[in-house]
Amino acid sequence: MANPRTGVLVMSYGTPESMEGIEEYYTHIRRGHAPTPEQLAELTERYDAVVGGVFPLRENTNRQAEGLQAALDAAAPGRYAVYQGLKHARPYIEDGVAAMAADGVKQAIGIVLAPHFSTMSVGGYMKRAQEKAGELGIALQEVESYHMHPKLIEALVKRVKDAYAELEQKAGSGQPLKALFSAHSLPARIRDIGDPYERQLLETSAAVADGAGVTDWQFTWQSAGRTREPWLGPDILETLKEVAKAGYKGVLSAPIGFVSEHLEVLYDIDIEAQAVAKELGIQLVRIDMLGTDPLYMETLADCVEQASRDVFL
Repeated sequence: MANPRTGVLVMSYGTPESMEGIEEYYTHIRRGHAPTPEQLAELTERYDAVVGGVFPLRENTNRQAEGLQAALDAAAPGRYAVYQGLKHARPYIEDGVAAMAADGVKQAIGIVLAPHFSTMSVGGYMKRAQEKAGELGIALQEVESYHMHPKLIEALVKRVKDAYAELEQKAGSGQPLKALFSAHSLPARIRDIGDPYERQLLETSAAVADGAGVTDWQFTWQSAGRTREPWLGPDILETLKEVAKAGYKGVLSAPIGFVSEHLEVLYDIDIEAQAVAKELGIQLVRIDMLGTDPLYMETLADCVEQASRDVFL
């Protein structure tokens, strides 16, 4: 029997459920090729540094899915049912689509917990979801990006203002400060195909900086993959060195390409970048991540409802 509710497939990168699951997770990222002992040891050490053997990171995505369900229920009671689909961990994207089909869902909206579109990121999620949805007879409408949604910008502006005030206090009155907006790097070849990822990130950064009254800022990259091809740069660790050389005493880190606390934030910024900043003698303060901020949940709900109106209503 067909389910009259519209399914909402919430997709994200995924993270292991425990320290024991790191090897399977890493193998999936490497398209079925097991990591070398050295690679596995390095990733395990990073996770251990962040979570200390206890693994709460999966709960972040679970709470966001629950928060979106609550926001949708408040806006349109009984109309939507939220499902999860992860890129590199269970439940995989295909599992989420299959769960909708098992519940009799015939129409669905796909949305990724990443505001900025790239063919290599969000586009890949959507391709997998569409293939499985087509196989199971579900009409799936995509939310490609929401990088300039007013509520998203509002939530980020507040975080930048709060972090900037903390940075001013730590660095000392009148000290030169720089805001660094960042996101996950991708292979530089995306520029050759006119991919919108970089442009969208700069648009979000400019809007947030303007809203927060921050005039001295720049965009940088982080968390590049270790492959032979060139990735977008410069990396934040190099940018920190340039900033220190230019005489800045404080840096605000705004990793706006991410919406939750995970390895790229808790290790790459809070441990790795923080250590470099300390060596350079500069203060580094990171903004709080969006998590289940009501404004972010409303952003996602607004996008789902708009997509639903455009196609299904």
